Amino acid sequence: MHSLKSRRLPPLNALRAFDASARHLNFRVASEELGVTQGAVAQQVRLLEDALNLALFDRLPRGLALTAEGHTYFVAVQRALTLLADATEALNRRSASLTISTTPSFASKWLIPRLAEFAERHPEIDVRIIADAALCNFRSDGVDIAVRLGKPPFARGLASDLLFPLDVFAVASPQFLKANVPVRTITELKNYVLLHDSHDLWPEFFNALGDTQSIDMLKGPRFSQSSLAIDAAIAGHGVALTSEHLVASDIAAGRLQRLFDFSLSLSLGYYVVFPQAGVRSETSQKMRDWLLAQFKSSANANSPFIENDAR
Repeated sequence: MHSLKSRRLPPLNALRAFDASARHLNFRVASEELGVTQGAVAQQVRLLEDALNLALFDRLPRGLALTAEGHTYFVAVQRALTLLADATEALNRRSASLTISTTPSFASKWLIPRLAEFAERHPEIDVRIIADAALCNFRSDGVDIAVRLGKPPFARGLASDLLFPLDVFAVASPQFLKANVPVRTITELKNYVLLHDSHDLWPEFFNALGDTQSIDMLKGPRFSQSSLAIDAAIAGHGVALTSEHLVASDIAAGRLQRLFDFSLSLSLGYYVVFPQAGVRSETSQKMRDWLLAQFKSSANANSPFIENDAR
C-alpha cells in the first residue's frame, strides 16, 4: 500500500473549485459559493486539468459541460469530499462533548434536574454524566471535569474550586410528622424511625447537641446513597439527615419539612475538580463556570447536602 507521502494528490482548493464548478456547470456561480473570484476558480480548475493532463470540462458559450473523464472524476471527488466533511463534522461533535463525573446523589438530586438550563445556554455541548461513587481517572476514564465531596488537598495533579460547604439537618414528610408524636425537642426523636445512609451522621448529629444516651442510633433502615434515604423520607418511612441543595425543591413543594432549626456543619464540601494544569477544553471551562455560577447565585448556597466520600 502506498503511503500518503508517495501519492500524488491534487491541492484541496483545486478539488473544491472543480467540485463546485461541476455541480453548477458555471464558474461564476461556483465562485459565489466559494467566496472567491471567477478568475480564481477558473485558474484552479485549469491547474487541476494540467496536473491530470486531461480536460475535465468543455467550455461552452453559456457555461460548462463535463467531459466523460470529468464526469467520472467528479463522482469520485464528491465521494471523497463528503467523507472529509463527515469526518470533520464527527470530530467537531466529539470535541463539543463533555464528560462529568460525580456521585449518584449529586447527579440525581441536583445536576440532572438543572441540566436543561445548561443545555439551553450551551446547545452545542453534549453532556455525558458518569454517576459513580468510585473515584475517576481523568486520563483513562475520559473524564473532563468532576464534582466530588471531600476537602483539599485532592489527589496529586488536581486543582479544585469549592462549590459549597456542608450543613445537614433533619427532615421528614409532613404526612409522617402528622401520623406520629409531635417533636418538640431533639430527645423526642427516639419516637421516630431514623433513616441512615453510608455517611452515618446521626451519632455526630446528636453528639453536637450533647445527647447521645437517650436514643438508639443503630435502629432504622440503612441506604447506600443519600438520595435513597431522602426518597425514603419523602415516602414517609422516617427522618433523614440532608441539606438545603439536595432537598430545596422538595421542601418548597411540601414533600419534606425541617424538624428543627439546628444544622450540623461538617468539615467537608463539594468541589469542582479538574487537572491542575487547568480545565481541559473550552467546553470544560463552560461547565466549571456554570456550576460555580449556579451555587453563587443560589440564596442558600452555603447549606448543601451529603454524598459518598470521594477525593
